[in-house]
Amino acid sequence: MAATDGKTIPRGLILLAVSLCTMLYAVTATIVNVVLPQLQGALSATPEQVSWVVTLNVIATAVATPATGWLVARWGHRDVIIWSILGFSFSSLLCATADSLVPLLIYRIGQGAFGAPLVPLAQAIIVAVYPPERRAFAQGIFGVAVVIGPAIAPALGGYLAETYNWRFVFILILPMCAVTLVAVWLWVHDTGSRSAANLDWSGFLMFSIAITCAQLMMDRGDRLDWWESYEIWGYLALMGVALWVFIVHTATTDRPFINPRLFRDRNFSIGVLLVFVYGMLNITPTVMIPTMLQNLMGYPDSMIGILLAARGAGMVVGFFAVAVIGKLDPRIGMIIGISAIGISGWNMALFNLDVAPLAVALNGVLQGFGSAVMWVPLSIVAFATLEIRLLPDASSIFHLLRNFGSSIFISVSVLTVSRTGRISYSELAENVTAFGETFRLPQATGMWSFDTVQGLAAFGSEVNRQALMVGYTNSFALYALVSFAAIPLMLMVRIKP
Repeated sequence: MAATDGKTIPRGLILLAVSLCTMLYAVTATIVNVVLPQLQGALSATPEQVSWVVTLNVIATAVATPATGWLVARWGHRDVIIWSILGFSFSSLLCATADSLVPLLIYRIGQGAFGAPLVPLAQAIIVAVYPPERRAFAQGIFGVAVVIGPAIAPALGGYLAETYNWRFVFILILPMCAVTLVAVWLWVHDTGSRSAANLDWSGFLMFSIAITCAQLMMDRGDRLDWWESYEIWGYLALMGVALWVFIVHTATTDRPFINPRLFRDRNFSIGVLLVFVYGMLNITPTVMIPTMLQNLMGYPDSMIGILLAARGAGMVVGFFAVAVIGKLDPRIGMIIGISAIGISGWNMALFNLDVAPLAVALNGVLQGFGSAVMWVPLSIVAFATLEIRLLPDASSIFHLLRNFGSSIFISVSVLTVSRTGRISYSELAENVTAFGETFRLPQATGMWSFDTVQGLAAFGSEVNRQALMVGYTNSFALYALVSFAAIPLMLMVRIKP
C-alpha cells in the first residue's frame, strides 16, 4: 500500500490507522454496557429488552462480516473502511438522539453493520503490509492498542452517564470516529486491482435469516412462554426452512457464500468451534455485571465503569504475557486462557449481595487476562494449516461465529437470570411467613413488616432481590461450565511439525 503521490507510507502509521479502526469498534462493544441499567429506566424497558441493545448490534455485525470480502473486491480496502466509519459515525449520532427503545435498536443495528468490516480489514491490511518476520510484532502492538480503548472508555463513559445522561456515551464515540477517519484518509491506500466479484446473495440471505430467527427465538422465547406462542413457532419454522435452503444451495452452487472446503481442515474446524465459545465468554460478563451491580446493589454508573475498565487492564497484561506464553505449544496458551476465564466465572458464581468492589475488579482482570492469552494462539492455530487462497473466506467465518456466539450466549445468560430468578422467588416466598421466629425480632426485620403495606412492599422487594441474585450466580456458574467444557477441544488441535 502506497500513497497516491508515490511515496511509501511508513508501516507504523498504517498500523496506527488500522488499530484506531479496531479500537473504535471495540470501544462501542464495551462502553454501551455501562449504561444498560440507565437505559432500562430511561426507555421503560425490561432487563430482557435492554439486552437487545447489545445482542442486536452483535448479530448485525455477525451477519454483515462475511460480506467484507465482496465489498473489498469491488471497492477496495480504503473506500470500504472510509464508508464504514462514516456510516458508523452517523449511526452513533442517531443513537444519541433516540427517544425510545425501538429506534435505538435500529440505530444499534446500523452501528453493528457498518462496524463489521473494520476488524477483518484491519487484520488483512497488517498481513499485507508487514513481512512474515515482522507480523508477530505488529500483531502485538495492534493487540495492545486495541485494548487500551476498552480499558479506558467504560470508566469515562460511566462518569459522563452519571454526570449528564446515557446519550453522552454515544456522543463520546464521535470524536474518535473523526480522528480515525482522518488517519485512514491520510495513511491507508490501495495498490491492488479490483474485481467485479459476485456475492452469493441467495446463500447470504438464507444464512442471515437463519441466524436472525435463532436470535429472536432466544430473546423472545421466555417472554412469550416459548412453545405456547405462535410467534416462536414461526421463528422456528422460518429458521428451519432458511437453514435447509442454505445447506442445499451451498452443496449445489459453484461459489457458495460459505466455502465447505474450509471445514476439511481439522484445525480450522476446531478453531471455529473454539472461537464460537470464545465469543460466548468474551462479552457476556460486560452485559451481566452492570445490571447486577446497579439494579441489585445500587452502584453508580461511574463505579461500574471503573470496574469494567479493570477487565481492559487485564487484557493489556495478557497481551504482554502472550510474548512469553507464545513461545510454548499454542495449546498451552489456549488452556491457560480458558482456565483463567473459567476460574473467574466460578468466583462470580460465589458472589452475594455484599460482594466487595475489589472482588468484582479482580475477577474482571482475570477475565481480561484469560481472553487476551487465549485469543492469540487461537487465531494462529485456526489458520495454521489452511491454504493461503482460503484465508479471506476463513477470516470472515471466524469472526462471524465469534460474534454469533456472543449474541446467543448473552441471550442465554439473561434467560438464565430471569427464569431461575422466578423459580427462586417462588421457593423463597414459600418460606417467608409471619409465623417465622426471626420475623418476631424488630432488630432482624428492620423496615420489613407484615402489618403495613409499605412493610410488605419492602419485604417483597428484598425477596425479589435475593432471588435475582441467585439467578445471576446461576448464569455465572453456566459461564464457568462452558469455559471448562472447551478444554478437551483444545487438546484435539494438531500442531504443525
